Amino acid sequence: MFISKAYAAAEGVSTEAAAALAGTPSAGEAFAWNMGLILVLVVMFYVLLIMPQQKRFKEHSQMLQGLKKGDKVITGGGLIGRIEKIEDGNDEVVVDLGNNIKVTALRSTIQSKDGPLLRSKPAGEKKDKDKSL
Repeated sequence: MFISKAYAAAEGVSTEAAAALAGTPSAGEAFAWNMGLILVLVVMFYVLLIMPQQKRFKEHSQMLQGLKKGDKVITGGGLIGRIEKIEDGNDEVVVDLGNNIKVTALRSTIQSKDGPLLRSKPAGEKKDKDKSL
């Protein structure tokens, strides 16, 4: 391991013994180790990145398929409203934003429904900041 082949040959040690002492792997062993490491990295990449993304995509698709009239939603642009009109097989959804303002949005642009951002606070509850003003 710490002895070079040239020094070992000069001392009378055969080349095969010097290679065994140095512990250098053969070309086939080195290739197998490298391929094994690449395989481990590919598996880790799949498990850590691709699988969670596929899971989120599947959940979002199921949420979009389960939308119905009256659901409170957030659009991709950040608009919050209730679904006024939705038809199966149609990609367009009419969203009522309040004050009789209705917009047509694509079904795929709806980010979430009934999330924690959509739950309104009770009327009597205000921030401390508002009380000081």
